[in-house]
Amino acid sequence: MYLRRFCLIAIATFITTFSQSPISFKAQTQVEQVLAQTPADRKAEAERLYQEGDQQIQIGQPKAALQFFQQALVIYQEIGDRNGEALSLNYIAIVERALGDYTQALNFYKQALNIFRELGDRLNEGTALNNIGKVYEGLGQYPQALEFYQQALVIRRQVGDRSGEGFTLAELGYINTSLGQYPQALNFLQQSLDIFRQIGNQKQEALTLNGIGVYYRTIDQYPKALEYYQQAFVIFKKLGERRGEGTSLNNIGDFRRNQGEYPQAQELFQQALAIFKEVGDRQGKGVALSNIGRVYNYQGQFPQALKFFGEALAIFKEIGDKVGEARTLRYIGSTFYQSGKFVEAEKTLQDGIKLLESLRPRLSDANKISIFETQTVTYQLLQKVLIAQNKSNDALEISERSRARAFVQLLQSRLSPNLQSEEEIPRATIEKIKKIAKVQNATLVQYSIIFDDFKIAGKQTTKESELFIWVIKPTGEVGFQKTDLKPLWQKQNTSLKGLITTTRASLGIDDKSRSIIEAKVINPVDEKVQQKSLQTLHKLLIQPIADLLPTDPNQRVIFVPQDNLFLIPFPALQDEQGKYLIEKHTILTSPSIQVLELTHQQRDKVKQASVSEALVVGNPTMPSFAPKIGEKPQKLATLPGAKREAEAIAPILNTKALTGNEATETAIKAKLSQARIIHLATHGLFDGFQGLQSAIALAPSSQDDGLLTAEEILSLKLNADLVVLSACNTGRGRITGDGVIGLSRSLFIAGTPSVIVSLWSVPDSPTTELMTEFYTNFNQNKLDKAQALRQAMLKIKEQYPNKPLNWAAFTLIGEAE
Repeated sequence: MYLRRFCLIAIATFITTFSQSPISFKAQTQVEQVLAQTPADRKAEAERLYQEGDQQIQIGQPKAALQFFQQALVIYQEIGDRNGEALSLNYIAIVERALGDYTQALNFYKQALNIFRELGDRLNEGTALNNIGKVYEGLGQYPQALEFYQQALVIRRQVGDRSGEGFTLAELGYINTSLGQYPQALNFLQQSLDIFRQIGNQKQEALTLNGIGVYYRTIDQYPKALEYYQQAFVIFKKLGERRGEGTSLNNIGDFRRNQGEYPQAQELFQQALAIFKEVGDRQGKGVALSNIGRVYNYQGQFPQALKFFGEALAIFKEIGDKVGEARTLRYIGSTFYQSGKFVEAEKTLQDGIKLLESLRPRLSDANKISIFETQTVTYQLLQKVLIAQNKSNDALEISERSRARAFVQLLQSRLSPNLQSEEEIPRATIEKIKKIAKVQNATLVQYSIIFDDFKIAGKQTTKESELFIWVIKPTGEVGFQKTDLKPLWQKQNTSLKGLITTTRASLGIDDKSRSIIEAKVINPVDEKVQQKSLQTLHKLLIQPIADLLPTDPNQRVIFVPQDNLFLIPFPALQDEQGKYLIEKHTILTSPSIQVLELTHQQRDKVKQASVSEALVVGNPTMPSFAPKIGEKPQKLATLPGAKREAEAIAPILNTKALTGNEATETAIKAKLSQARIIHLATHGLFDGFQGLQSAIALAPSSQDDGLLTAEEILSLKLNADLVVLSACNTGRGRITGDGVIGLSRSLFIAGTPSVIVSLWSVPDSPTTELMTEFYTNFNQNKLDKAQALRQAMLKIKEQYPNKPLNWAAFTLIGEAE
């Protein structure tokens, strides 16, 4: 799903608030105990300086505070007061960070942490860990930040530090918002809010309310965001907390800007800017300046916009805020693009992408996927800039660079365990892309959905604008076409996503069900409506490139979809004469072009494995499954047709079908690595609702729950040349810039080069016939996988010429041979 992520609002300001990170004043008692043996005048002077520094922080005077803490530090060091020294080091770090010197802040925090550990001060060890996490987050080093936050949370819970627990939960909420992990983010923020309300900390309550507002703003729920911003503002105003007021004003201004109320937004941003200048908050100042620039940009006043963006960029560079810097570069690039300055736009956006990519190394696979979802706008914008300069090949490189990066990196690391870093994985240049097409002996078709901002009813609204399509022939010839998507919403009151949903419904697919228990085949609408939907998609996706596709139906075409295009049954698309695409072409799909290079390597690796067995599973004794979190588990329905399917296929593959109680999860997992062909005819669960993990249903036993999940598959080592998931929705999952996060992705990473999956709940009888025909073609007639599947589809189509529901569900991903 395309979302306009991280417009410049004041999330940065939350993490610069001093009161989030002070050392507990319980430690002051310890200071007094240690200092009892020191001369009274030196002790009193150090404490006076320390308290004065704290006072300056409370009134927003960081530079004055720094001087007091530095003087206190000298005295504590002279009298050998380690605890007082650690307290002062921590506060110096707080001030250095607020002033934008993250390197110095990190140095002082670590010194303080070492002393607290030396003293066994667990309470303040937790605080120091939290503060170090904040610095790493500010530097865009998310893996380190998460590590320190998690350590801090454990300690704060152990020592019963409720306030500190609230702080760290809030930080985890903010960083998960930055990473695009939205359910986790809201959960952390709500926990934090509950704690601050329970202990009566109104200032932190207000900060967390603002954080929840940012969360809702990030997922484009503006009215909900405004509710939280206004609640926070009332509290800040009552407390006289100026920095908080500035934060809220900035965020409320962002809401007004989104509503097209530019004068009101500009006034609010100017008020916020004045406050940030007053309290010395440079990061907040950068945010406000950039927001002012955005208002000028929306009003077409580009020179003024660039002026304010430039001032903001200088601040973000100076304080080391990589996220803010990359975001501002995107705004500058967009302004150049709108001004027709394409060369300047290209350079600026290239710089922005380098910064964004520097944030991803060392993140977990899940966080790489989610953070990339927050970064896609820059890649799309650069594609538009390049196309505007007729640099379609360069735009293809960026399109490829913007998809399946985490998948590529994970696949590459499995193939090359000695790979040291992600930087060693070469990008897909145009020459490499041409080479991949040649090696695959296939025509590659890559789609990129482009969005733009449009002013509708006075508001800036993001809508689908164009579809970029590249065709790469095995000869090395590269063609480019684009399709105008605006008429879909301007004239037809729909969108590409809406059209795909309508088309699937016209076939008889129930996409409203959220689980396999609820899933069902619905009655398709009138055949004329079905045909019209399929022809409309053909007109948008295929017709512009029809003359670039091979004329020989046996030649392969590999589609590389994006976003909801992954849900399209390409074989069923119809031209104006009513001819299905499968009749003209042999069809495969892939999440990216570079993935094909790696699946080809996997194919060569699998060929060397000495396995020849086939594993066929059908209708295992079904496990229980809760369709929604918190609901009572229900036993999945039996699939008699899947048993017949497995028993029909097994003789073709010279093996015995495992059904019923024989097909336990434990037994099947033990056999997977020894199988050359794996066929699983059972229920498939897809990751599409409330965090449900994709899984294959097998028989439960005392050793397992009967659900072979995508995560469990990742830990396997497969030697199979082909895995067929003959189940419902096995090609479904959470759709991201990294492709479909589900079963097929896990199977590739586990080692197979080819997977066949389904795009909907497949009917029993036609599926049995189709799969029997497929294996006959593949195993006995020696056709390659793609040809075998095509011929099977064509045969079943003869029986159901107007019901693609019965034969077009399956797609081959990866290698044909």
